[in-house]
Amino acid sequence: MDTIEIQIKQPDDMHLHLRDGEVLRSILKYSIHDFGRAIIMPNVVPPITSAAMAKIYRNQISAALPIGHSFEPLMTLYLTDSTDEKELRLGVKEGVLSAVKLYPAGATTNSELGITKIENAFPIFETLVELNIPLLVHGEIVDSEVDIFDRERVFIEHILIPLRKNFPELRVVLEHVTTSDGVNYVKEASSNLFATITPHHLALNRNDIFRGGINPHNYCLPILKRESHRLTLLEAATSGDSRFFLGTDSAPHTLNHKESSCGCAGIFNAPNTLGVLASLFEERGALNNLESFTSINGCGFYNLQTSSKKITLTKGATPVSYPNFVDTPSGKIKVFEPGFDVFWFVNDTSKL
Repeated sequence: MDTIEIQIKQPDDMHLHLRDGEVLRSILKYSIHDFGRAIIMPNVVPPITSAAMAKIYRNQISAALPIGHSFEPLMTLYLTDSTDEKELRLGVKEGVLSAVKLYPAGATTNSELGITKIENAFPIFETLVELNIPLLVHGEIVDSEVDIFDRERVFIEHILIPLRKNFPELRVVLEHVTTSDGVNYVKEASSNLFATITPHHLALNRNDIFRGGINPHNYCLPILKRESHRLTLLEAATSGDSRFFLGTDSAPHTLNHKESSCGCAGIFNAPNTLGVLASLFEERGALNNLESFTSINGCGFYNLQTSSKKITLTKGATPVSYPNFVDTPSGKIKVFEPGFDVFWFVNDTSKL
């Protein structure tokens, strides 16, 4: 098989978990290898609930970069029931905040301090509209009476639709959308609604959580859905539709937290995201839309200039040997396995 190469603008990751401390310093190199910028999630411990904390976290990330590296972390504020709109204004004025993240309390990792009642955040939503700052939504209802596979649909019906009726000018991202319901809702919206899609929700379905026994490394939130939903996500991602863009939701946990009674939710996909995406887009005959999904659509939403740099993706004759694990002082972190051989990789000499 002849080698195939494509060039695309350097991508940006519009949904990334970097953690902090020694884990941050160990995993950061995998994101900055391929991505020029990233929207950084604020659900560290303690969560990023003030402009000052966002600035400190941004400085920690920047300090972990190799000297001279231009990777840009774009910071977000963790929304709580008591978030002060003055804090939001300060963060925007100082140029430290790019967005605000809404976690329903208890919906996912380190979300216990999130929103308990959506009305509690109405004053913040008004300020977001005024400042033209987007709201990033973890779109799952937290209700023990709702089946875990239905949480996104019910959230849209009971929370997101009324929210957007009350604040039609609010710019919203339905983060890591996982269902046909979510995709169709975005497509049917007249304006101001977008969605990120992860590589693992494009590659896996809910059977992969249980294939060969329970596999905690395929456990994430929102949880993987049935195959029909995966195919809808794949159609949306590969379509070129500007309302859908890449957010890896790369979320590392060490083995002692994944292979335990906790089975923490999250998949670490930073090392192989672009290779996996190139494989999926090629399979659908949509390599021409890969750049839009990874490098253009998200910039359009965030009013960012697309990168002037290019990367080269190369398809070799043999599968790429991505690492199975990444070592950190806190323990090993499992690298995402998409369930198929990946022949695509980012050429290290390609960044112009």
